[in-house]
Amino acid sequence: MKKEINKTTVPLTGFIIAFLGAVLFSAKAIIVKKAFADLAVPALTLLALRMLFSLPFYLAAATFNSNKKTNTSFTKRDWFYVCITGLTGYYISSLLDFLGLQYVSAGMERLILFLYPTFVVFINGYFFKQKITRIQKIALLLTYAGIGIAYFGELKIDTSNSNILLGSLLIFICAVTYSLYIVGSGRLIPKIGASKFTAYAMLAATFGVLVHFFITSDYKTVEWSAPLAWYGLLLAIVATVVPSFLLSYGMKKIGTNNTAIITSIGPVSTILQAHWILGEKIFTEQIIGTLLVVAGVIIIGWR
Repeated sequence: MKKEINKTTVPLTGFIIAFLGAVLFSAKAIIVKKAFADLAVPALTLLALRMLFSLPFYLAAATFNSNKKTNTSFTKRDWFYVCITGLTGYYISSLLDFLGLQYVSAGMERLILFLYPTFVVFINGYFFKQKITRIQKIALLLTYAGIGIAYFGELKIDTSNSNILLGSLLIFICAVTYSLYIVGSGRLIPKIGASKFTAYAMLAATFGVLVHFFITSDYKTVEWSAPLAWYGLLLAIVATVVPSFLLSYGMKKIGTNNTAIITSIGPVSTILQAHWILGEKIFTEQIIGTLLVVAGVIIIGWR
């Protein structure tokens, strides 16, 4: 009897943990938008704080993995690809995301960013000759139709925002660069291991962000304050470190396919949080568009 209970309890635990990780990840845009509204902080400063507060956790993870008996040393080629992938996925991509959030709503940011699985399909199809199936084409059509409906609905509501196109473009490029990270990680993780890859890729991204910050910003003129530190800490712990470990645990318990499908809750979670916390409006086109995008991504994730 106990064995039967454990068999049903463990997967359920995995689903709950993956779900919680997806919801926490989706809170990132809310925290960023709130920080912009309350403190008028530059995007790069906020991103630097996020990476700085995350740094000890990924240093610890890198040290732990390097000390394992099963650890395999990186080759020069491994170091190069891990660093390039990390810089692309969590330095360039995150910077574009934070910059774009200055001009678009949190709900729209999450919907555009959620296009990244479709770009993964295109990249794998073009560069690695993976055939795009009929069902995937239908999924792509659903996804882009959903984005179009939600986007034009937002344009009708937010008529005073002259920078919405710029913000949308930045988020769109962010989704492209993040898809490159996903493709790269998919080819490196089987060789290196998920935990070790994530730790070193994040360290490379942190290095890129901090170098960028100290070269282009006069940190002495930044208005350091307790609220700014709290926002940086929230971004690092609540919206970065904790969900990354939760999703890793979820993948271990229920598999990558199930985890990918569960993360489709991301846009819905962001839209609801944006409505409750930021006061963003929920409108019909957004609901229809979100349902189509989520349906398309679920189909791609299922495949």
